[in-house]
Amino acid sequence: MLTLHLAPKFEARGIERPFNFLVKAGLPRHSASRLLNTRLRVLRFDHLELLCRILICDPHDLLVFIPEKDQQYTSGHPLFKLKEIEAAGNLYQAIAAMPYQQLKEVTKSIVTIKNSESVSG
Repeated sequence: MLTLHLAPKFEARGIERPFNFLVKAGLPRHSASRLLNTRLRVLRFDHLELLCRILICDPHDLLVFIPEKDQQYTSGHPLFKLKEIEAAGNLYQAIAAMPYQQLKEVTKSIVTIKNSESVSG
């Protein structure tokens, strides 16, 4: 089953109140509540586009495939590309524990990548 997996994206962006964040971004309160519900059955394209815009990601980052026990899939089925890869801990905790010199190097790498994307885009 395909599911919308937003919690790690909010955490990575430092968003502590996802409901408020979504409402401020322009989603109606009931739509924000439904998006945050893990049992979402219908996803509107305009909501998907809004999520991608405000979380700076693509749909592939938001969708996760969880195989159902009664369904059979071949081992190389394309849906398996959407399986969630668990992050190794909290990003903010990792940054807080990082030595300053290493933090400077990571920041420099990020700036370099961002600059190369803006030149090629």
